[in-house]
Amino acid sequence: MKFVVLFEDNPGTGDEVRAEYMANHLAFLERNAENIEAAGPLRNDDGSGAGGLWLVEANVSQDVWKLVEEDPFWPTGLRKSVRILEWTQVFSDGQRLIQI
Repeated sequence: MKFVVLFEDNPGTGDEVRAEYMANHLAFLERNAENIEAAGPLRNDDGSGAGGLWLVEANVSQDVWKLVEEDPFWPTGLRKSVRILEWTQVFSDGQRLIQI
C-alpha cells in the first residue's frame, strides 16, 4: 500500500534545524529506501521552507508513523504537523495505471 506523508514545518525553525540535522536525515532516508520511495522539501512562494513530502510503501499507516518517529528531524521540533494519507496512483509517465 502507498502512503503520502505531508510534513508542515514550525515557522522560524526550518533552516537552522534542517542544516544541523540534514546529513543524519539523508542517511536515515537511504537506510529506509525500501519503504521511503521518494522524499523532498516543500517551499512557500517566497522560497522559505514549508515542510516536506514522502511517498512511502508500507502495509499499514502505523508502519509509516514508526518511520516518521525514527527520522532524525522528528525530535527537533522542526515539524508542526504530520499527515499520513493512503494514496492510489492512477496515472504515471503519461499512462493510466487503472482501467475503468
